[in-house]
Amino acid sequence: MSILEKKVKEISQQIEKGVTPSTTITVRKILDWIEVSRRGNNVNRRIRRALEREGLETQPDFEGAYVHYPLRFVRVGSDEDRENASTIYRVDSLESANLKPVSVNPDSDLAEATTVMLTNDFSQLPVMTTERDLKGIISWKSIGSRLSLGKKCSMVRECMDPAEVINAEASLFEAIDIIAKHDYVLVRTKDRTICGIVTASDLSQQFRDLSEPFLLIRECEHFIRRCIHGKFKVEELEEAKDTNNKNRIVSGVADLTLGEYIRLLDNKDRWKKLKLSIDRKEFIVSLNRVREIRNDVMHFNPEGLDPAAMKALREFVRFLGELWRLGAM
Repeated sequence: MSILEKKVKEISQQIEKGVTPSTTITVRKILDWIEVSRRGNNVNRRIRRALEREGLETQPDFEGAYVHYPLRFVRVGSDEDRENASTIYRVDSLESANLKPVSVNPDSDLAEATTVMLTNDFSQLPVMTTERDLKGIISWKSIGSRLSLGKKCSMVRECMDPAEVINAEASLFEAIDIIAKHDYVLVRTKDRTICGIVTASDLSQQFRDLSEPFLLIRECEHFIRRCIHGKFKVEELEEAKDTNNKNRIVSGVADLTLGEYIRLLDNKDRWKKLKLSIDRKEFIVSLNRVREIRNDVMHFNPEGLDPAAMKALREFVRFLGELWRLGAM
């Protein structure tokens, strides 16, 4: 029995006895049990299987949760499961939603607030007296609008607006709508603590991290299709088709998957038709790496793709682009 299976079984036994499992178990802790650094398609499947064997789920779901967020373990189908089940893609899956924001007191001098904003390149600051007592928000917009109307603005309270707040368990897509309109949203936990702030900048970076691998893989497939186009008969393309999907019709290069590109080009005689003066084995190794990365990319991971995988994608796409530019493809 693996460490993961042993730990999950212990949690299941605690629940069976009516004991609440440790509230310090995070995604990071589970990954440590498996001795891996990041989530991915295979890792997620392994964790899911271990939980399913014991009839357990985590809240929030471990696949979308922030890596240091405490997880709750519940029985599948239990009242607790039905009452507290929430969306997988939650606001608190973002790192910025879990970083306590810098704030100012409503009685602070405006100069203090603007200095903090300039020093940290902030567009807004929460106005708070305690970690739970939120008074409002001050921003360049709130300051500028009052100054333009000749209003007195020497203290923070004279320039603050009502704050936009969302619960940490809310859907990430709900937060997107608020951020699109107000450029930020403050995140509040169940105990009403303000645990983070998500800005338009945070959201842009997050979606770039998530979308770039898709775009690079598409670029890779684009170059491979160009390379193969017109070089093979339909019968040869059909032979490369996945044997588990015999009924699928292949009438051209665009109908093949990355795995089928590999099967097609791994044949020495077919490779010669490309007339590429590069090593076939190394090319196939790189293309197979892209295929493996694609499998992980198709599963949402709030941490984004592993840096090494991103590097491999960028380098292979650059390589293919260079071959095309030089007329080798």
